[in-house]
Amino acid sequence: MNTKPIQDYYPDELSYCYGCGRNNEYGHHIKSYWDGDETISHFTPKEYHIAIPGFVYGGLIASLIDCHGTGSAALAAYRNENREPGTLPPFRFVTASLQVDYLKPTPLGIELELRGRIIEVKGRKVIFEITVSANGEITARGKVIAVQMPENML
Repeated sequence: MNTKPIQDYYPDELSYCYGCGRNNEYGHHIKSYWDGDETISHFTPKEYHIAIPGFVYGGLIASLIDCHGTGSAALAAYRNENREPGTLPPFRFVTASLQVDYLKPTPLGIELELRGRIIEVKGRKVIFEITVSANGEITARGKVIAVQMPENML
C-alpha cells in the first residue's frame, strides 16, 4: 500500500472538502489508498456521529462512501493513464451520482473499513462500488459515479 493517500496529492486550492479535504479543519480527512486492485480507507466515527445510542448516523456513512469514491476515482484515473499520483495535470473528481444501501446498523465506536472496486473507467467518468465494514461485516454498500471536476469549479 502506498504510504501517501491520493488526497495528499490534491492541489491546495482543491483540498477543502468536508469529507476529504486536508485544509478543512472540521472535516473527516478521509484518506484513500490502493490495496491491490481495490482501494481502501479507514475511519473511526466519533461519539457525535450518532444516530441512536451505539450506532452511526447514516449521513456519515453516505459521506464516507462519497469521498472515498471520488478519491478512488482519482486513483483509477492515474492508474488508467499509467501515471503516478501528483503528476500534472492533477485529477480531481466530484460526485455525479451517489447510491447507498444500508444493509445493517453500523456500530459506533469502532474503526470502519471502506473498500472500493472499479466498475468502469470511461473518459472523464469513473464508477466505483464502495463497501463499508465494521468488524469484518459489510454494513453498507454504495455506488459512486464520479466525474472529473468541471473547469468552472477549478
